[in-house]
Amino acid sequence: MTDAAIELANVSVRFADMIAVDRLSLSVAQGEIVALVGRTGAGKSTVMNLIMGTLRPNHGSVRVGGHDPANSGEALRGVLGASFQTDRLLPWRRALDNAALGLQILGQSRDQARTTAASWLARLKLVGCDSKYPHELSGGMRQRVSLARALAVDPPILLLDETFSQLDAVTSRALRQDIGALIRDLGKTCLFITHRIEDAVEMADRVVVLAPGARIVMELSPTEMDHSAAHNQIADAMETASGA
Repeated sequence: MTDAAIELANVSVRFADMIAVDRLSLSVAQGEIVALVGRTGAGKSTVMNLIMGTLRPNHGSVRVGGHDPANSGEALRGVLGASFQTDRLLPWRRALDNAALGLQILGQSRDQARTTAASWLARLKLVGCDSKYPHELSGGMRQRVSLARALAVDPPILLLDETFSQLDAVTSRALRQDIGALIRDLGKTCLFITHRIEDAVEMADRVVVLAPGARIVMELSPTEMDHSAAHNQIADAMETASGA
């Protein structure tokens, strides 16, 4: 076994007569930001569920921090942080208490959790929003609270599931630039899935393009090439994958 933060080895998942993941092998190094890009039906969400331990493979192995996530829930407590397409904030809790929720679940006192959460809201440019309820915040601000909640537990691995996809172009770009810089500053490992090429090009160290069955059709590093060229190559690969 390598020292990869996330590793899937020859993984397959079948739902009835449909193969959702077909012999996928994928490794994410510690401190690496990797984007899984593909159209609907490419198996991105299934891969994320495998990594989160909510789904078991029919074949192959999954390791997160050296553990099988489907059998090591306790060992992985605080190791994984996640943010999703919808913010999943509790409407009856203010921003500060939403951001503190993960810490309280892990056993921190309410006061200690709120102090840590307040610092993360500030780092995510939400100063002055502590006492606001979700309905009083914009979509981008709610996603920042969701990210503050994920990061507050200080997980070494962060999973982002279409986190930017429901935001307008300007808000999405500002958020992914901020979170990308923060992840790099903190040395976190990040795996995120998206169908939007601009998210992947602007944020990832490595982009993995998936075809149906979570088959890898291309990998590239946007940081090593012109972003326009990277965008075009990914678009071509996705088009090819959709007809595969």
